[in-house]
Amino acid sequence: MPEKTILITGGAGFIGANFVPYFLETFPQYRVINLDKLTYAGNLDHLKECENNPRYTFVQGDICDAELVNRLFEQYDIRGVFHFAAESHVDNSISGPLPFIKTNIEGTFTLLEAARKHWMTAPGQVKPGYEDCRFHHISTDEVYGSLGETGLFSETTPYAPNSPYSASKASSDFIVRAYHHTYGMNVTTSNCSNNYGPKQHAEKLIPTIIRKALSGQPIPIYGDGKNVRDWLYVLDHCKGIALVWQKGRAGETYNIGGRNERNNLQIVDTICGLLDQLKPAPNGKSYKTLVTFVKDRAGHDRRYAIDATKLETELGWKAEENFETGIRKTVEWYLKK
Repeated sequence: MPEKTILITGGAGFIGANFVPYFLETFPQYRVINLDKLTYAGNLDHLKECENNPRYTFVQGDICDAELVNRLFEQYDIRGVFHFAAESHVDNSISGPLPFIKTNIEGTFTLLEAARKHWMTAPGQVKPGYEDCRFHHISTDEVYGSLGETGLFSETTPYAPNSPYSASKASSDFIVRAYHHTYGMNVTTSNCSNNYGPKQHAEKLIPTIIRKALSGQPIPIYGDGKNVRDWLYVLDHCKGIALVWQKGRAGETYNIGGRNERNNLQIVDTICGLLDQLKPAPNGKSYKTLVTFVKDRAGHDRRYAIDATKLETELGWKAEENFETGIRKTVEWYLKK
């Protein structure tokens, strides 16, 4: 029987649904409770491989529901948290910011409070037997704002969030930090660059390019297509998270990035090239002919890129996929699907 139970929030989302099976396989000594509200972003089909695992339990619910969260901590004696659950679609945060403020700020606070009550007796005093309980918070590089042509975000880059989404994530990062400095809670945070890979929500850039291309529709690219992102294969991210949780220093932040900067034109070009090889269009034309430029989105940050040196040197993490190998795996997964 596994000796300890871990709470994973948002485990039916894109990164969570890649992390849950990875964690169950890599850490057989733990049980996993997956708490997910199943908004548009959550998909239980992506966790089919875990359904019959005796160490896995799914609970549908909201991280803002303090009664439910406290009950889960009591009922399962939760000994660690991986906090993925967040509203994260930037376009949605522009049209309707309220759920972002609620879930990302209030939800994080609700989880921290439950963990503090369950693991600690007073500021700086951990309950006997609960010394190794850790709260790991998953955040984003968007809290740092936008970069110019050069330079990288490091853990010491000042926060300068530009969208309601990134502002709500920045707030949640600060609350996690405060629980370490005020109460002495064992917390870690990781800020990641853009993830891609299997199980990503259909609205995001890479799945959209693949879907539109295969259906012969125009492929929409914002503005001039020169916005740069640092792309991280989702399984590399999952491994980095587990490493920080196991070996990271309490109260510290670790940036996880792929060192794979690409602008949106390069992304669409690579994917169309792969699709031309793997599933040529019926009309014999390259999928690249479908690329269409659309009006840029409000507050669209120009460039993000992460310096993962701290994670690489302190904890020995290294991305196993580069963009070319990762994107091929991703396209093949969507074609199978």
